[in-house]
Amino acid sequence: MLKVGQLHVYYGGIHALKGISFQVREREIVTLIGANGAGKTTTLKAISGLLKGANGSIRYMGKEISSVPAHSIVKQGLSQVPEGRRVFGDMTVAENLALGAYHRRDADAIQTDMEWVYELFPRLLERRQQMAGTLSGGEQQMLAIGRGLMSHPRLLLLDEPSMGLAPLLVKEIFEIVKQINATGVTILLVEQNAHMALSVADTAYVMETGRIVLSGPAKEVAANSEVRAAYLGG
Repeated sequence: MLKVGQLHVYYGGIHALKGISFQVREREIVTLIGANGAGKTTTLKAISGLLKGANGSIRYMGKEISSVPAHSIVKQGLSQVPEGRRVFGDMTVAENLALGAYHRRDADAIQTDMEWVYELFPRLLERRQQMAGTLSGGEQQMLAIGRGLMSHPRLLLLDEPSMGLAPLLVKEIFEIVKQINATGVTILLVEQNAHMALSVADTAYVMETGRIVLSGPAKEVAANSEVRAAYLGG
């Protein structure tokens, strides 16, 4: 579904991504793990069109998208849930969700997806007329994921969905990630909580300073002694 080849990205004079290559197969959960500054978020932004790669290839559903504008990429079924939630605080929950479907004209299907989001996140249904800025951190994360789903994606990019959340909420969010994947949505997950990410993923890539240094089935990566020492506490 997604194939990234020899992707380089620069921030001014900083070489943020140094020729990374990886792929995401349809219906998989693929995770990128690594420390802060490894290049994980930069990778997602490059895929979704928010950053332009200096060179390299990004192919989605067989088509090159490295020069396609971000709004056109969303229309092709690739949606990103950003780090830090980025909800519209002075708009209601329902208005935030509706914005996720801004490019769609299929009113009946939009309503069906809205109902699905409320099934996944009952708290959003309870708070649908509440201003998003007054929600808790966990509720805002649910809203950010729900808004991403309203674009009806085939591939969902999730950037640090557990950041700043209490352990019980983290577990709940990852259970919902698995539920979303079970409906047929492919997921590319960036996550600092390596233990949780590796527990739900099919395939994992470990990033360090703009490079992929290890890859394989998530269970094998989780069993790697260096990964255990660096990210899983021994």
